[in-house]
Amino acid sequence: MKNFIFDIDGTLLDTEAMYMKSLQAVLHDRGIDREYAELAKTFGIPSRDALIRLKLADVDDILAEWGPRTQAYRDTVAVYAGVKQALADLKAAGAGLAIMTSKQRYEYDRDVVSAGLDSYFSQAVVAEDIAHGKPAPDGILLAMQRLGAQPENTVYVGDTVYDADASAAAHVTFGFAAWNGRTPTDFKPDVSFITPSAMLELL
Repeated sequence: MKNFIFDIDGTLLDTEAMYMKSLQAVLHDRGIDREYAELAKTFGIPSRDALIRLKLADVDDILAEWGPRTQAYRDTVAVYAGVKQALADLKAAGAGLAIMTSKQRYEYDRDVVSAGLDSYFSQAVVAEDIAHGKPAPDGILLAMQRLGAQPENTVYVGDTVYDADASAAAHVTFGFAAWNGRTPTDFKPDVSFITPSAMLELL
């Protein structure tokens, strides 16, 4: 593999608590109390899909409140151990590195740039760049175009069934970020990386 394209949440950054605690707070203010474990089952999928899966009404109103509320939980976000070193090693070895995320540009700046991760990547595709998000392949295809990459030498690294389906649609290898401590239950990755450094074995 010569090119590595990355998801963010649950892959590069542990952002679960930020999103789930803020959602829990928004719902509580509306008189809706849900257990953290129930909410966490939706982590990693697009926010609107998560609210629909949770069978919540007033989805648009909740979405409008949820985004700003995450700021109160920013101190819970962390880069997964070993990620920065692995990215540095991949870059030094000449790999093409890009991000393809469902996040909007302001979220990318807030989470990725503030964590100092953007310097490892030559390209970043965010929600505003594409017409159709995951599981459509649009984002991966655009990232590949910008990298000058071909499907046969590209891996998309992520953590959800949406990532797996987008990879299959783009005809690239799907690598599961197993360093996040989760186990896939609704999809089968092409390769699992127990640690970030394991990605170097594909070079």
